[in-house]
Amino acid sequence: MVGEVVRAVRSGNWRALVASFIYFDHSFSVWLLLGALGPFVAEALGLSGLEKGYMVAVPVIAAAVFRINFGYLFQHWDGRIIATVGILLSLVPHAYLLLSKLLGFEVSYTDLLWMGVFLGVAGASFAVALPMAGSNYPKEYQGLVLGLAAAGNVGAVLDGVLFPPLAELIGWEWAFVASSVLLFVALALVLAWAKDATAKGERSLRPWLAFFATLTFTAVAAVGFAEGWFGVSPSVGKLLLPVAGALFAVLLMPPVWRRVFLERDTWVLMLAYSITFGGFVGMSSYVAMLLTDAYGVSKVEAGLLMSLFAFTGALIRPLGGFVADKVSGATAVPLFVAGIALVNLAFALFTPPLALATVLFLLLYTFYGLGNGAVFQLVPHRWPDKTGLMTGIVGAAGGIGGFYLPTVNGLVYDYTGSYNLAFLLFGLVALFGVAVFLLLHRSYKEWSSVGGKEN
Repeated sequence: MVGEVVRAVRSGNWRALVASFIYFDHSFSVWLLLGALGPFVAEALGLSGLEKGYMVAVPVIAAAVFRINFGYLFQHWDGRIIATVGILLSLVPHAYLLLSKLLGFEVSYTDLLWMGVFLGVAGASFAVALPMAGSNYPKEYQGLVLGLAAAGNVGAVLDGVLFPPLAELIGWEWAFVASSVLLFVALALVLAWAKDATAKGERSLRPWLAFFATLTFTAVAAVGFAEGWFGVSPSVGKLLLPVAGALFAVLLMPPVWRRVFLERDTWVLMLAYSITFGGFVGMSSYVAMLLTDAYGVSKVEAGLLMSLFAFTGALIRPLGGFVADKVSGATAVPLFVAGIALVNLAFALFTPPLALATVLFLLLYTFYGLGNGAVFQLVPHRWPDKTGLMTGIVGAAGGIGGFYLPTVNGLVYDYTGSYNLAFLLFGLVALFGVAVFLLLHRSYKEWSSVGGKEN
């Protein structure tokens, strides 16, 4: 496979690929920062299980919503412009925390919620980094190249390795501020090396107006649902945030783009990615707190284990794309999702000792990474003229899955004192995804193989 990777990288613009990777990698790290620092924040603010789950889920769902906006923007605007604006907006929480330390005021739980929305802009980088990287390479290497760019998931490793130890030394607020260095490095590479070779529609301000309207709405909704502003209890309102945010973003899209939601395949790939990437990002945002709750490990040890798991899933993602290029995503996706289902069901049956749990989490993240790469092999084959838009939409579904995983984990732990029931629910959803793909396997094989029929 090494030779194949070298040939793939040399077949296009490697500098643009590196810039896309670093942009996604460093943005991904900042996006999940609250997950790594979660045990410190929860201890400092005395948060409940549901509050912890919601706090780390807000950046995840915000990114899901903004991926729809970024997919829309990418159809009309150069990816470098979108990436630059995204990085600058992602720095807003860092600037606020820096001011809080310099001026001596406290950051509240409510502050963390609206700040989490701006961190979600960093997570939306996926909808720009992947199609921008792929635009510089030929079709026969799309699965592998998109897998390489999306291996920026490894940014979660930086969270667990760097920031919990730093938080022990200087406090979680200063550790958070220090992560801004990653965004400045990404900005420099985007400006120097990134290139978007995608054909664009006519430039319009409408996608930007839609994005900033969605950003404002999501920030208000994230805080409002938690505070009970909209006539529903906070526990129910927190579960409604993904629906409200996604609907708002979709309604602001032009009718011509909304038509993709009438296609069966849109929903099938959204389901698959909500399981694979939703599992990866949702578990990465919560696993440090799960380990401290269920196994009593220290906050720093939990961060290191989170990094190990995330590194495994991110590193193996290109292999998922490579396998899908060879056998088609139609064959690879149900196999990998079945693996996710089996590991979740194993956790549902009993709470294993830490050593065995570590092995199971490594296996789970392996299937997450393979599945992520395989799902996105299908997107440019199914929608060759709408890859940017569909990257945003399918990526948004992954974020929605990633929102519910930590939120459900927090709810289940509050009510049962363990996580077994949550794993059972996740396993059953994955089994449903396998069944759907098996039913559609024959028709998907017609267009998902390289050189196959395009729809």
